[in-house]
Amino acid sequence: MFLSAWQWMGFILASSLVAPIAIANLFGFSPAETSDFVQRTMFVLGISGLLQALIGHRLPINEGPAGLWWGVFAIYAGFAGTIYSSSTEALQSLQGGMLVSGVIFIILAGFGLLQKLAGLFTPTITFVYLLLLILQLSGSFMRGMLGLPNDTGTVILPVMGGSLVTLLAAYYFSMHRLGWVRQYSVIISLLFGWLLFIMIGQTPAIPSSGGIWFQLPALFVFGPPIFDLGTVVTAAFITLLLTANMIASIRVMEEVVKLVTGSEKNSSYRAAGVVTGVNQMLAGSLSAIGSVPISGSAGFVAQTKIASIAPFIGGSVLVIVLSVCPPAMNILASLPAPVGYAVTFVIFSRMVGLAFSELDKEKNIERSRLVAGVSLLAGVGVMFVPAEAYRDLPVVMTSLFNNGLIFGTLIAILVEQFSLHFGRNKQEY
Repeated sequence: MFLSAWQWMGFILASSLVAPIAIANLFGFSPAETSDFVQRTMFVLGISGLLQALIGHRLPINEGPAGLWWGVFAIYAGFAGTIYSSSTEALQSLQGGMLVSGVIFIILAGFGLLQKLAGLFTPTITFVYLLLLILQLSGSFMRGMLGLPNDTGTVILPVMGGSLVTLLAAYYFSMHRLGWVRQYSVIISLLFGWLLFIMIGQTPAIPSSGGIWFQLPALFVFGPPIFDLGTVVTAAFITLLLTANMIASIRVMEEVVKLVTGSEKNSSYRAAGVVTGVNQMLAGSLSAIGSVPISGSAGFVAQTKIASIAPFIGGSVLVIVLSVCPPAMNILASLPAPVGYAVTFVIFSRMVGLAFSELDKEKNIERSRLVAGVSLLAGVGVMFVPAEAYRDLPVVMTSLFNNGLIFGTLIAILVEQFSLHFGRNKQEY
């Protein structure tokens, strides 16, 4: 239990540290402000995961910074000095947006709409979602393992070599003949990679905590929230997309738990939606990043074969405790990003099998291939369009077209529903 909880903590941190650091860089935070932003975000993720495990979907699914909110933060960073007078005002507006998103989530859950939306996630849609997720993240994994981005804009050979060794070690540990090594392969791989990068001198410096050993996150660090029409509309749209993300993550984890334990685990989408709404408002109040259940946790459970909820709860508690202890958080935040990417690469590679196992459940192969073909072409296609191409579009449209995962999933749902209602031989469907 103890080792499994620490392994969950390591996975949560490794998969979540990049987003707050990247956003802090976009807004020009000082090192101290960046450290505080990371700590607040980790605190929110720990609380959010704990709430979902206890009263929400009750599955071992960790919460991570939502990629959609990450994208909106990046867009709003460019609004400073134009639509907003300063970066601080843009951040105040984002705080308001997350509060609005939380309210909408609770309304959708309260009226039972999430259960109806969950019915749209057939095995074909789940397959498309998982495959697009893997493809979208593959670029980030490869760039991270090559030491990009950096000041020179070129590959750092020691980082590339260290990442390759860590990657091979992670695969070796995940397939080890000893069961306990396979079970704890994630934490073993993280420690191995960390030690390796220390040996080759590629670990970041540990920032000073200024002698502070305990620090609770403050409310509305950037100032009172701002509610303007553009942000409210954007928050409403983001909420609908996050709903699809949340439902897909729950569906995938239900399947993995069934594979690992042999018994079905049905979750309450209404409870999960209400808790997600609370989590969004928590992120807005604590000036952090809005969270969402992460599908990658399914790969983690599939690899470690630990489907019990208790170790996950322990890992979430550890994240909360460490987030209020600045020295401990600073040490863990110094985990080299390439190590996290290399270990996570192994976990996500396992999810390819999960995706195709979902597709195998479909009876109408012709329709499934059509839906998958159209949606994968659309979703992967927009991933290759430069983000600058959308700069003159409304924020809502930019958020959609900048995210191939969500765009492709929505296309898949539309094509499948169209074929079900208007396609030939629809009685067969």
